[in-house]
Amino acid sequence: EELDEKNNMRPANISMLLHESTGLQVQQTSATSGNASIRVQGLDGRYTQLLKDGYPNFGNFASGLSILEIPPFDLRQVEVIKGPASTLYGAGAIAGVVNFISKTPGEKFSGDFILNQSNIGQTNIGGYISKKKGKFGYAVLAAFNAQKAYDVDKDDFTEIPKGQNFTIHPRLYFYLNPYSTLMIGNSLTKGNIYGGDIQVIKGNGNVSHSYFEKNITLRNTSTLEFEKKWENKSSIKLKQSVGFFNREISIPGYSFAGLNTNSFTDLSYIFLKPKHTAIFGLNVIFDQFKQKDTAIQNTESLTSGIYIQDTWDLTDKVKIESGLRIDHVQYENINYKKNKAFVLPRLSVLFKLSNKLSSRIGAGMGYKMPTIFTEQTESIQYRNVSALNNVTPEKSFGGTADINFKTSVLEDLSFSINQLFFYTRINTPLVLETGLTGEMYFVNAIKPIISNGFETNVKFIYKENLKLFAGYTYTIAKATYLTGNQFVTLLPKNKVNLTLMYEKEDNFKLGLEGYFNDIQYLSNGTRTVSFWEFGFMAQKTFRMFSCYVNFENFTDQRQSRYKTVISGPHNNPVFDEIWNHTEGFVWNAGVKLKF
Repeated sequence: EELDEKNNMRPANISMLLHESTGLQVQQTSATSGNASIRVQGLDGRYTQLLKDGYPNFGNFASGLSILEIPPFDLRQVEVIKGPASTLYGAGAIAGVVNFISKTPGEKFSGDFILNQSNIGQTNIGGYISKKKGKFGYAVLAAFNAQKAYDVDKDDFTEIPKGQNFTIHPRLYFYLNPYSTLMIGNSLTKGNIYGGDIQVIKGNGNVSHSYFEKNITLRNTSTLEFEKKWENKSSIKLKQSVGFFNREISIPGYSFAGLNTNSFTDLSYIFLKPKHTAIFGLNVIFDQFKQKDTAIQNTESLTSGIYIQDTWDLTDKVKIESGLRIDHVQYENINYKKNKAFVLPRLSVLFKLSNKLSSRIGAGMGYKMPTIFTEQTESIQYRNVSALNNVTPEKSFGGTADINFKTSVLEDLSFSINQLFFYTRINTPLVLETGLTGEMYFVNAIKPIISNGFETNVKFIYKENLKLFAGYTYTIAKATYLTGNQFVTLLPKNKVNLTLMYEKEDNFKLGLEGYFNDIQYLSNGTRTVSFWEFGFMAQKTFRMFSCYVNFENFTDQRQSRYKTVISGPHNNPVFDEIWNHTEGFVWNAGVKLKF
């Protein structure tokens, strides 16, 4: 339901889906180009592992644009794992994992098509088709997005950049026998984003109007997956992907460009025994970045890992999930070469106290290899950033504990609540410093980053038609190595999500949403104001055809209403940190066709 609704709101990518989820935050890193990253439970985007069907192809140089280049049309569901998840997912899964899972072919032909237009000049055309017949199946995603430059506050700078991108993603399935399946796929995405001074973008630039920011990207990912099952439900799976991400960032007088190559190989075996379900596997990940025209930021890493996880049904009411991963990482750049080994245990216990009440407690360790590709360096286009020199990996310990309760209040009214508590400590965090001559470099801080808090999610459903979702997130994240204000910047301490939905299946749906963001701290220690934002959507279905309209942020909440986001002369602008909407009120409408 959320996927379908957010597809109406922002068909170009999955940013809206994540922005309005409890415990997740989409942090915009550029005022003119709209680049963004995902934060989980208050931690920087580099601590969250992004996956598409289990393949990690969205890190490092691609991270600032990843969520802007994932179309939602072919998604069946989105799995969000909050807290440490390194046993199965390896490095980078410190804050959590977001896995975008694609639909797979069924016996009947499936087709979904969408045409969308917004008041801010965005046009979206997309489609997905799939079918399984005998020993062969196919699934094809195609999407095209075009955006006009949009300047809502008439300050001559884009709140939404001009741009185009398209994605074509075919997958072929071969059902070799009732127990064996082979999948081969290839995803190609090409895009360009052109933001900055609106006069430059219109071709009217001059000495006074000269600032721009341009991103040109090409992403190609090939995947292969083979799975064999046995009658006893054991299975073996081989996954292989090779990805290439080429990107060029340009601003006046400066450019940063390079090719990020990623290879992922994973072989896993799932076996079942009485009261035990275990998975054993090994994987190899190769990551390389080659900078164009220079070798200053060239990096290369090779990670070899082995892991095992066991779920033990101790009793009907107690299940214990334990896991262990051992990784060996070879890492090098122009300054140094290192070999590191990591031992990552994880333990989780599920208590099924009754049919209505359950609780889960878990904890684990994680790590993140050093990288220059962070939210901070993305926001400055990697200018004057020195190559890493003798920094060490970041290491973490974290845990979560939650309580789930569900019941029927009345005959037609059901109620459920999830109360989650979380804690994460990141030791030797990588911190960006500025030298005397303006150069920027990373060092390991002595004191940790600590994030803790809780999330509350409540759901009421009346007669399966009327649904109320309420979410509250309380987050305290501190960089304890700082003197003075230690609160992590651009993070609301309190956040509220409210959604009221009325739906008559295969007929119509109406939705009203409200979101509260508490005050946030900026890098200079000042505090922003708190704010509410509201949205409304409606959809009417006529058998295979449906039409919809969406009013997002209809109270026109935006940062420029409090203070100009851009200051200084037009040819040398200074950009404030982004803590609120930049584009303001947006409405869009479209039609969908479903077979």
